[in-house]
Amino acid sequence: MWVDDYQRDGYYFPVQVLSAAEAQGYRCALEENEAFCRAHPEHASLKTYPHMLLPWLDELMRQAAILDHVSAILGPDLMVWNTSFFTKEAASPSYVSWHQDLHYWGLDADDEVTAWVALSPATSASGCMRFVAGSHAVDNAPHRDTFSNNNLLSRGQELAVEVDESNAVDVVLQPGQMSLHHGKTYHASHPNRSDDRRIGVAIRYIKPSMAQANNTKTFAALVHGEDRFGHFQHAPAPASLFAPADRERALQARLQADKILYADASQAGLRTLAPGA
Repeated sequence: MWVDDYQRDGYYFPVQVLSAAEAQGYRCALEENEAFCRAHPEHASLKTYPHMLLPWLDELMRQAAILDHVSAILGPDLMVWNTSFFTKEAASPSYVSWHQDLHYWGLDADDEVTAWVALSPATSASGCMRFVAGSHAVDNAPHRDTFSNNNLLSRGQELAVEVDESNAVDVVLQPGQMSLHHGKTYHASHPNRSDDRRIGVAIRYIKPSMAQANNTKTFAALVHGEDRFGHFQHAPAPASLFAPADRERALQARLQADKILYADASQAGLRTLAPGA
């Protein structure tokens, strides 16, 4: 069964969750939102917690095809801890270094699954994600900060251990397909050498039993089942596109998250909270 493969390798792909037409529709919505943010930078940003601002993204993270697969790993009770867009422009030098997500998130356990949904082709040429099978068994390998300008990660964080590139698997996805990976799986991605944007949505699902290790009650959205623990503030579905109350809530969430993410950063200065690939 595919869940056995996930448990062994720390990842599984590809999974078809949207039609090509649906993926294109979501891409168009995102690019319209990006244009709005460029025109109104004082009012809107997609850098952190975009699911708290965009009704279509809230809809996407509740898609039955995604939840069914994540539930098969984590169980029926699911919260979304965070979301991020990972966009590499055509012929861009942007890359993601080898890292483990959970090393920086300040969560007290590892009951987390990231669903990475492709809205454009993610190929070897366009800089798709790369995984190392079985690396999720390594408990918080040492990392270092680089703050490299072309690194899409918040701190330019990278593993401070040698990664055998020959063991890496390219996570090739077509629009509408997703991959699933464990928060401790080594992953990275190369620059985009293609003539199209590489666009992915990372959705981080957790069990409600999880909590922030520093007892900060951050925001999370309940998307399936029940929350019997109360470790998080419940983030409601966005009232409308970039609604003022939602913008304020997303800002609070970002400030909370930045304190956790940058708590031991080796260089001052905040960038977007976006650990992923």
